[in-house]
Amino acid sequence: MGYQQILMLVLGVIIIGLSVVVGLTMFTQQMTNINRQSIISDMNIFAGVANAYYKSPANYGGGNRIWNVDAMGMWFGHNYDAANNSISNDNGTYIFSADGDVLTVVGTGTQIGNDGSENVQAILQLTGQDGEIVTTIIN
Repeated sequence: MGYQQILMLVLGVIIIGLSVVVGLTMFTQQMTNINRQSIISDMNIFAGVANAYYKSPANYGGGNRIWNVDAMGMWFGHNYDAANNSISNDNGTYIFSADGDVLTVVGTGTQIGNDGSENVQAILQLTGQDGEIVTTIIN
């Protein structure tokens, strides 16, 4: 082979290698973004159910305007783990806690986040009286 042919072969291998690396990086970033959006979506669904629990009277099984995380688990269905106050699904794990009039949901995803070491995580805080939702993306 001539010098030019070897140079073209090496250049072709470098270009293909770079293309594969860029493609894998884009795929990984997209999976992280999808997982982040999925846990936020799940937490918004949980917030809707929790808000219904909070506003329902006690004789209907609701919270009667008080957060009781253990009792609220019945409203979430069969996936609720009362021992850990959590729900797990394909998108991640969600842990519930209450402090006064604020319900906090910490969602931890299944994909590695932007920092490269910890999984995707977001926190949702739902205020009972006004139904205000504040979501904070951690990773």
